[in-house]
Amino acid sequence: MRRSSTIVSIVVHAVVVAAACITQLLAVGPLPPVPHDPLSFAGVIPIRIVDVPLPPPQRVSRADVDPAAVAMAPIEAPSTLSDERPSACADCAAAADAVGVERGIPSSVVFGSAQPPPPPPPPPPPQTQTPIRLRGGMQAPRKVTHVDPVYPRVAQAAHVEGTVILEAIIDASGAVTSVRVLRSIPLLDQAAVDAVRGWKFTPTLLNGVPVPIALTVTVRFTLTDR
Repeated sequence: MRRSSTIVSIVVHAVVVAAACITQLLAVGPLPPVPHDPLSFAGVIPIRIVDVPLPPPQRVSRADVDPAAVAMAPIEAPSTLSDERPSACADCAAAADAVGVERGIPSSVVFGSAQPPPPPPPPPPPQTQTPIRLRGGMQAPRKVTHVDPVYPRVAQAAHVEGTVILEAIIDASGAVTSVRVLRSIPLLDQAAVDAVRGWKFTPTLLNGVPVPIALTVTVRFTLTDR
């Protein structure tokens, strides 16, 4: 019985609360009051700004100014000053002019004349190129002047024959500048060197530019009366 009464009470309360909520939603109340009028500036009082003139500057007379309080330049020269005398420098200048001392710059000096510029430095000496060996892409020089070696009489009497190998340095113009013995035959070396020094070659070009080269040459000595 107690449980059933509790359930009935809950249901009754729920129905009452729902009825109150529905009544509030369906109730039509009075319309809101008319809004107030907007604020206006009808009662504003205009303000006028008037320029106030400055007071005129006050004029101060000389009688009102204390000479001891204000430092002013004197208007009248004091009576204690003596007359100005010429200085000693002026007397010296007059005496110098009297004895004929020349003053000022001589007329022989020409203004604006500049000293001649110093001579240019001598050109640097030409750089000597290091002789190179023949390699691919270079054409071997061609001999245009040939000098036969002179067979030494001592070598002929001793029946000495053989080939002397030399290294000749040829400059860019094709002339032989130096000769060095690579394989020596003592009785024939000097004759071979003297002959090669008189040889002349065509210039050797590297990329179209003549260059000095080091060339290995041979000089053969043979007895023909054997």
